[in-house]
Amino acid sequence: MLLHPTILRFDSLPSTNTEAARQATVGAPEGLCVVAREQTEGRGRLGRGWASPPDAGLYFSIVLRPRLGMEMWPLLSLMAAIAASDALRETCGVDADIKWPNDIHAGGRKLCGILAETVETSQSRAAVLGIGINLTNAGFPEEVRAVATSIEELTGAKPDAETILGALLNALDECYARLHAAGGAEETLRGWMRRSSYAEGKRVTVSLGAEIFVGTTRGLAEDGALRVETSDGQIKIVRAGDVTALRHTGETITN
Repeated sequence: MLLHPTILRFDSLPSTNTEAARQATVGAPEGLCVVAREQTEGRGRLGRGWASPPDAGLYFSIVLRPRLGMEMWPLLSLMAAIAASDALRETCGVDADIKWPNDIHAGGRKLCGILAETVETSQSRAAVLGIGINLTNAGFPEEVRAVATSIEELTGAKPDAETILGALLNALDECYARLHAAGGAEETLRGWMRRSSYAEGKRVTVSLGAEIFVGTTRGLAEDGALRVETSDGQIKIVRAGDVTALRHTGETITN
């Protein structure tokens, strides 16, 4: 067991990632977890906001101090996606799909988001993993109702946040230990691809700021980047940006 979680609980925070990063800079050990009933300034990838009304979601961040080369740090977010996917299947029976790189979808809509950030501390560089899981639809902004879902909507039952948190911590510990083991990078990549419909043969639109192109996914690179084949046979390596699936008609699915 690599992680020995200590949980700090708050009624309200601007962001659990911000608080976890602050704790890391003053020496918080690996495994420190921050959980809040609400976030007033929750955020996701690419600077997007994350709606976090009271008790409508699990808002969680954990401090990690990986003993890995920096070239492997991008795999932390993939590792977290595997853990979240497994925890949701175990506790809720949710048929989860990982949308590259680390969003968890169910029924074609977003259920869980993950934000990985690095923090410079006096001890060493640390990583903060933030995981937000929609427990209910309460408080969903109008603009996300068509593209987001919740455990309650999917299962018809109100989920127990503490049960999900416990399963998530166990899964994170298992996946984190595996990443540190011999061959851990390769096993993490394989594990992600087994759990994601985006891994191979998915028609997608990729948006990289000013550049937008369409292609077909062709697995992951060694650092977790997505390999996308364009119509002229060129393989492009995608390490950032938005990847959205295409319907068979060519219409883009917004997610």
